[in-house]
Amino acid sequence: MKHIAMGVALSAIALGAALPAFAQSEAAPSLPAFKDLKPWDPAYKAPKTAFGQPDLQGVWSTAALTTLTRNAQNGTGGMDLVIPQAKIDQLTFNSYYNVRLRNDNERTPETAAAGDGKGGGDVKGYNNFWIDPGSEYARVNGEYRSSWITSPANGQIPFNRAGTNAAGSRMASAQSTANTGPEVRTLGDRCLVSFANQGGPPITNAMYNNHVQIVQTPDHVMLQIEMNHDARVVRLRKPGEELKQLPANIAPWFGDSIGWWEGDTLVVETHNLHRLQARGRVPLSKDGKIIERFRRVSDVEIDYQFEVVDPVSYTQTWTGQMPMRRTTEAIYEYACHEGNYALPGILVGMAQGIDTALSADGE
Repeated sequence: MKHIAMGVALSAIALGAALPAFAQSEAAPSLPAFKDLKPWDPAYKAPKTAFGQPDLQGVWSTAALTTLTRNAQNGTGGMDLVIPQAKIDQLTFNSYYNVRLRNDNERTPETAAAGDGKGGGDVKGYNNFWIDPGSEYARVNGEYRSSWITSPANGQIPFNRAGTNAAGSRMASAQSTANTGPEVRTLGDRCLVSFANQGGPPITNAMYNNHVQIVQTPDHVMLQIEMNHDARVVRLRKPGEELKQLPANIAPWFGDSIGWWEGDTLVVETHNLHRLQARGRVPLSKDGKIIERFRRVSDVEIDYQFEVVDPVSYTQTWTGQMPMRRTTEAIYEYACHEGNYALPGILVGMAQGIDTALSADGE
């Protein structure tokens, strides 16, 4: 959302629009604040679609300071799953992204060249103006959470050696010096799927573009991920129907997902991730599976839970839980790499390097 919203604002300047009036206008909040969400009402019943399914449709946000694992960067390393109420204000104030925002807001035009809010005095990447990670730790059924992972108790992914190697290979090609073609670059470099793994499975969050649009039909559910416009399509199994997995040689992006309804909960089981995704942030062997559950718990919130089952990659089955909040914002086009100049630049640079080396050898 941030990238497009800023583009609209800059277009308004170019067209001579009255930017001060635009900037000063008061808009209704597009996303309910975690602090205002009440514990879930067990008697809540989700509305139904025209074809009788619990209605999960709309645009939902996963933005939060809470992340998949507990770590030092977001201040939750070594904490328990539930953040004590007495610590939440200080933890929020000192969180990495909120500190960055304050640093950016305090800078003047004279000091703007000092960096991007991270300190160090040099210009690095996007400043805080362009990102939208959320400003609160997530609240799940009245409890603030330090990570999406609920088990194991330490809030870490329980990799075994094979899983560690598979996760580590995610960036291995990007560090290679033999950039002989686009195939050796990462999926994010190639703008094929999200570099942040927001679409999953399992779904998670990142520093921007945390919207998910859900569309339902009687036979399918589609999850449109704002980051990199990833689209996951889930085939629905009807009661009493046997819906088979695709053949092993057909491995779609995001895997082969089959869903069914258990009461008001949509259950989605995914196998056979594409081989280039199967070695990513959450690697999955050919025998592994990821089970997701989507349950609407209020008019503005979905309870999303997941379970990763893969003894080849992990020392145990591990689980997580994340709230998805309803937003009134839309999903806009994601223009990967600001026009996708990065990959041609990498390959041109590599070609020039090879030419230089060959010339040196010839001399």
